[in-house]
Amino acid sequence: MLVGKLLKGASDAAQKRKNKKSSKISEKIEATTKKQEEQLEKLLSKAKKTEFGEKYKFQDILNTGNVMEAYRLVVPIYQYDSMFEEFWHKTLEGGKDISWPGKITNFALTSGTTSASSKRIPVSKQMIKSIKKICLRQVLSLSELDMPPSFYEKDILMVGGSTDLTKINKQWEGDLSGIMTGKVPQWLTPFSKPKKKIKAISDWEEKLEKMIENAPEWDVGIIAGVPAWVQILINRIVKEYKLDSIFDMWPNLKVYISGGVQFAPYKQSFNELFHGKVVYLDSYLASEGFIGFQPSNADWLELVTDNLIYYEFVPFDSNNFTEEGSILDTAEALLFDEIEEGVDYALLISTCSGAFRYLIGDTIQFTDLDKRLFKITGRTKHFLSICGEHLSVDNMTQAITDLSFKNGAAIDEFAVVGKQLENGNFMHRWYVSSDKLVDASAFLKDLDLKLTELNDDYKTERRFALERLSITILPTEVFYDFMKKKGKLGSQHKFPRVMKGELAEEWVGHVSEVEKAQNQSFAKAEIGNFKV
Repeated sequence: MLVGKLLKGASDAAQKRKNKKSSKISEKIEATTKKQEEQLEKLLSKAKKTEFGEKYKFQDILNTGNVMEAYRLVVPIYQYDSMFEEFWHKTLEGGKDISWPGKITNFALTSGTTSASSKRIPVSKQMIKSIKKICLRQVLSLSELDMPPSFYEKDILMVGGSTDLTKINKQWEGDLSGIMTGKVPQWLTPFSKPKKKIKAISDWEEKLEKMIENAPEWDVGIIAGVPAWVQILINRIVKEYKLDSIFDMWPNLKVYISGGVQFAPYKQSFNELFHGKVVYLDSYLASEGFIGFQPSNADWLELVTDNLIYYEFVPFDSNNFTEEGSILDTAEALLFDEIEEGVDYALLISTCSGAFRYLIGDTIQFTDLDKRLFKITGRTKHFLSICGEHLSVDNMTQAITDLSFKNGAAIDEFAVVGKQLENGNFMHRWYVSSDKLVDASAFLKDLDLKLTELNDDYKTERRFALERLSITILPTEVFYDFMKKKGKLGSQHKFPRVMKGELAEEWVGHVSEVEKAQNQSFAKAEIGNFKV
């Protein structure tokens, strides 16, 4: 009954949207919105006879003539827990036609940070085809780099998760990178490294040793993988074979494709690693789908809008999210032709794996709507606002990256913990990696000043409630040892930038234990309120 009433209101909502729509919308934005409408219609048509599709009357939505309006009126926003408890647990148990037609046999385990418990995301056959299509599109975009013909005959090194999947009932689960690496197109197999036997190894240290052992046999032209683990692999190869640089072994290495995290903090280290000889390209392949990639002629990621993923955008502000980053029941989602450049949006996606109006948890910001270019700015739960400072991961990353270049410190990892003081005020405790000597006091003052430039709320609170800042400069291995302790060592895992609750306590304890074990104190500094 409720669905029927909402469907009746779709026409009125469409008219209001038409009236409100800016006349300044460009033809390119109009075209992208139309393309997205076509993707939504395909998804709803495919899934209309599933349990999810029948509950929300996908066929009736398609019949309204205002599909996008009816869809966002009728279907509520779903997060992982609600989607899994209501639908995906049946898919995992072997049920068919739950939220996507047929049975789904592959599930991607997501555990991107040390704080995240594993989630099982359905990966349909259509999604696998979709991801392979965009991977090929990114590879083909390399033609714009004007590489010699011989470059396209070089090996592609994929530093990804294990292809050795775990069988549960009649389903298989594992890392998405492992699922996809196991399905490399036949024509690409001779160029794909490492070999299948090494790709299947689940223990990161063992896989690392095998890759190092086989490295001299490869002629690598492209490397793809999470920055931290790619860097570890290359440094270990250089050390093992006593090389001046990786180019002594792989002289034809020309391209590095990053993924999984913001690349900016690692850029200084990679500049030192590659001596400016390698082109960096970013990608945004989530467990839920391939959302965007950086073409070789662009500075930012390009949103993929024609490959069976439909997007909505929720402004990441107090009207739609709590201080803890939880989405409100009253949250308003916008369509592509309703959004603006320079604004943080939380992504809702609907996909060919049976996710519908699904809050993926990432926030993005468009830099050029006509070209669909954007950057990842953080996570809805991974920001710091213990006293109204609203400090985003993007703010933190930009500040740390700028100071990394300024100090030549090659800062690969960092984390921040918020704490309330006994007097009721607050402090931020920063932990920054550097394997070079860094003046902690000067760095902290520069960091504080940089953040006040980037964030007005932070600047205000630093004069009042955010009373103190502290910093601890740590060797990079301290971060990775913590991940190993948490069972999160390997190419599919990344270090959280903001730590809260029990995880924060464990991290602080880990740092203290390392200091005691090494019988030394790390470089530290602390400052009080910011004075104008």
